[in-house]
Amino acid sequence: MYTGIVQGKFAVTQVVKKPGLHTLFVSLPDPLLAGLGQGASVGVDGVCLTVAGIAGNQVQFDVMLETLNLTTLGNLEAGCMVNIERSAKAGAEIGGHPISGHVDTRAKVVSIVRPENNFVMRFAVEPQWMRYIFSKGFLALNGCSLTVVKADKAKGEFEVWLIPETLKLTTFGEKQVGDAINLEVERQTQVIVDTISDLLKDPAFRKEHGLG
Repeated sequence: MYTGIVQGKFAVTQVVKKPGLHTLFVSLPDPLLAGLGQGASVGVDGVCLTVAGIAGNQVQFDVMLETLNLTTLGNLEAGCMVNIERSAKAGAEIGGHPISGHVDTRAKVVSIVRPENNFVMRFAVEPQWMRYIFSKGFLALNGCSLTVVKADKAKGEFEVWLIPETLKLTTFGEKQVGDAINLEVERQTQVIVDTISDLLKDPAFRKEHGLG
């Protein structure tokens, strides 16, 4: 479990590619290595990965085929920067919102606007995911908990605004139009939407409540 408060952006130093499996090596600073051991979970661009090994400051992660197909991790090369968050400890302050690290889909950057002292990103997503995206709701984008400012369900697009602190600690400032971003919907919202949708399709429920 993660909080959506990214702890920094760090370099991928090596990618070993095998059929159906990529092994990533990410260089982490000493504060993030403290207490980190093999088998621990780390959020890498919003994806929950297991530490496969540690050598000095190099942390190794194995990425299986399903994850490579669903997320952006298959596109990583040496020199790429990734958002990192250590898994939350019991009792930790949740400054964002609870995140599982189980990415649902990828969103595409469709526009970037920079009003004075502001940074606005607009994303497009496959239509079936817009049912979970609402203005003022939460999303995890590359592991960062962000508030949706606008949601245009007709276009299948949504907009977020980023503060300077977020741009400093994450990779969003380096993204360009056309880039893909890992997206995890807010689970409570998903459960509510799916539950209500299933109820409204249930003939017994509709009859009981006079819905025809």
